[in-house]
Amino acid sequence: MGNRVRDIRKARNMAGTVVAELLNITPQYYYEIERGKKRLSADMAGKLASHFQVTTDYLLGLSDEPSPNVSFMEEKRGTSPLTPKEEKDIARDLERMLSDLESDEALAFHGETLDEESKELLRISLENSMRLAKQLAKQKFTPNKYRK
Repeated sequence: MGNRVRDIRKARNMAGTVVAELLNITPQYYYEIERGKKRLSADMAGKLASHFQVTTDYLLGLSDEPSPNVSFMEEKRGTSPLTPKEEKDIARDLERMLSDLESDEALAFHGETLDEESKELLRISLENSMRLAKQLAKQKFTPNKYRK
């Protein structure tokens, strides 16, 4: 993850001190993130992704597609963006899933409960997966004559 953060920063010709200021952290703390000694919080990952105009999944090394708001499948297959109803359905289903996971025994990894940062990363990953699944289903089941 740190290498990707550093590579994006360098590709944008930004100094680490500027990025640290953007995140409201010390330059030393930022450079430790780049070296992999510290982890990005969900909040910092969101700010960086927004500033660098990449997805958080790309920033965290979970995806090789940097384009925000345009999934790999949308770009490659020409699927249309989600409708407001589909967005609302995803939000509703995501909230339902997350509320089911809120009990003490629900979110655990090797017997340890997940911290807030890990829960937020899980939420982001679930949301992206749900969007991709919805877009793939649209591509697969929408007749050609109704595609834009």
